[in-house]
Amino acid sequence: MAKYSGLIFLCLVLLATVAVATEFKVGGSGKWDVPDSMSYNQWAEKHRFQVGDTLVFSYLPDKDSVLLVDVKAYNSCDTSSVIDRFNDGNTVFTFTTSGPFYFISGNKDNCEKNEKLHVVVMADRSKRPSSAPSPSPYSSSPPTPSGMVEITPSTSPPPPPNEASSVVLGFMGTLGAAIAAFFYAL
Repeated sequence: MAKYSGLIFLCLVLLATVAVATEFKVGGSGKWDVPDSMSYNQWAEKHRFQVGDTLVFSYLPDKDSVLLVDVKAYNSCDTSSVIDRFNDGNTVFTFTTSGPFYFISGNKDNCEKNEKLHVVVMADRSKRPSSAPSPSPYSSSPPTPSGMVEITPSTSPPPPPNEASSVVLGFMGTLGAAIAAFFYAL
């Protein structure tokens, strides 16, 4: 069993690394529509987004869509100048780089009624090598679209609420270390 302990430890480390990402339902509910009270930006200001995190947008695909745009299109609700367009009704957007991201409704009237979202993704401070340089979160233009967007269907159950994420991560790290120590001792 001792000859497999290194492989088991590596698997546990990889499992713990995957668990670091958080799935955020846009606005708290995931419903992408004209906001009733709190704007999407007020919601976003209450969260810390990191590389690997995902945003989930839920909407009626025949009535709306999600557009990834630059700051100029964001400010003017310009639905013709897009970096990427999503219209599947259940968009899962994964942040693969740090920096500012701008989303607006594909329905110009909805965008003008504040159905838009500005998110700043924090720089990755880990020691892992980065495949691309991170843009400054204060630049006036968004990161280049190449290699920044990964859309993956979400078939897994929703993660625990954000407040519990650090507790879960701490538990997983402790559990992983205990299992690794057990197998290493064998």
